[in-house]
Amino acid sequence: MADGWEWDDTLFKGTAAHYTRGRIPYAPAFAETLATALDLDGRSRLLDVGCGPGIVTLAMAPFVGEAIGMDPDLDMLAEAGRQAGRRGVTNVRWEASRAEDLPGDLGAFRAVVFAQSFHWTDRDLVAAAVRRMLTPGGAFVQIGNLPSPAVAPYEEIGELVRRYLGPVRRAGQGRLVNGTPGREDLVLARAGFADVERHVVPAGEVVARTADDLVAWAFSRSDSAPHLFGDRLADFEQDLRALLRGRVFAERLPATEIRIWRPDIRWSGDRPI
Repeated sequence: MADGWEWDDTLFKGTAAHYTRGRIPYAPAFAETLATALDLDGRSRLLDVGCGPGIVTLAMAPFVGEAIGMDPDLDMLAEAGRQAGRRGVTNVRWEASRAEDLPGDLGAFRAVVFAQSFHWTDRDLVAAAVRRMLTPGGAFVQIGNLPSPAVAPYEEIGELVRRYLGPVRRAGQGRLVNGTPGREDLVLARAGFADVERHVVPAGEVVARTADDLVAWAFSRSDSAPHLFGDRLADFEQDLRALLRGRVFAERLPATEIRIWRPDIRWSGDRPI
């Protein structure tokens, strides 16, 4: 968790309705790649921490016996439930909770997944809890898209956001003066995880991103969530649409990176041997 910043339940307030449309998707084969790497099957259980509207949870559901999506944002979980209903997915359930509440009464898992969410948590506390929740052969998993050349004017959108919200990144009711923390490898090593196994899943498809998609992208983000603009929300959207001028941007989907961390066998309990 970032120094000097405290989580509050407005971090992603109002973003759920925009998330699925606005966010760049993961590579289509990411779920199958993870399932193969961890030898997932109908007996496996998977926990998706910070699941948002269930994008990863629902993609992984066909490969496991049970998938649980966990998120503190009730609107996100409601959207996840709607998506599960539309797809007829019945082996998922949704848990309204923070990562810091783990393990709770959720039991043990073959995979505990963080898809671009670990940086929002008390990482040392959460990593240690996850290690204790893994079944033999289980793993702590991180999923994210790799950087790719931008075609859409994301920098210009960021400048517009700063004009409205100030130069320091907003996050819920607080501000991230120095951004979110890095060096997650060190955090996981402290928690007793061994070297990472890395998989890069190519995508490469070119998609058309409309002005509506990019407005949704802006409103899906914590640092430009709709509630942050207050009574200037309509003005911001008007200026954003003027910036985009109704253009369509051909964007190549980025590769997805999967990082799999397994418990270090040199550890005994919570201490290194």
